[in-house]
Amino acid sequence: MLKIYQTERLLLSVLDESHAEQVLDYYNRNKDFLEVWEVAKSEEFYTKKYQEQLLDQDSVDMNNKTSLRLWIYKKGKKDKIIGSIAFTNIVRWAFLSCFLGYKLDEDEINKGYMTEAVQKGIDIMFDEYGLHRVEANIMPQNVRSLRVVEKLGFYNEGTAQNYLKINGKWENHIHMVLLNNRI
Repeated sequence: MLKIYQTERLLLSVLDESHAEQVLDYYNRNKDFLEVWEVAKSEEFYTKKYQEQLLDQDSVDMNNKTSLRLWIYKKGKKDKIIGSIAFTNIVRWAFLSCFLGYKLDEDEINKGYMTEAVQKGIDIMFDEYGLHRVEANIMPQNVRSLRVVEKLGFYNEGTAQNYLKINGKWENHIHMVLLNNRI
C-alpha cells in the first residue's frame, strides 16, 4: 500500500499494480451487484493484467494530480477490499473542481462505511488538494448513493438528461455538488 488514510473504522489506500489480485477479487465478488450502476465492462476487465494496467494508470494520474483513487479496507482486514472512492477530472486554475465516484461491496452496504470513506476523501480534496467544488452525478433510482451525499451536505444542481451510458442504456443523473466554503 502506497499511501494510507484512516477513519474510525476504515483504511483508505492508494494501491499499485501489485494489488491487482485484491482489486480483481473485489470486482468478481460484486460483478452482478455493480453492473446495474456502472458502464458495461468487457471480459478483459475481469483479468489480473487489465487491473494491473488500471492501477498503473491510477498511479500516473495521481502523480499528475488529475485524480485520486482510494481503495477501502476495514481496519484489521488488509487482505480484502470492500470498495473504492475516486476523485477524477481534477481541474485547477479558477475552477478547482473534481468529480466523485464510489462503490461498495454488496455485503457491506447500510453500515455507514461509504459515508465515512467519502467524508475522509472530501477532507483530502478540500484540505490537501485545495479544491473548491466536488461534484457527484447519481442516477435518480440509486437512492442509497444519493443518501450518502445528502448526509454529507451536497445539494442538487439539477438533472442531466441522458448523461452516462450505464449498462448499455443512457441514464439521467442528478448533479449533486459540495462547495468548500473555506476558500
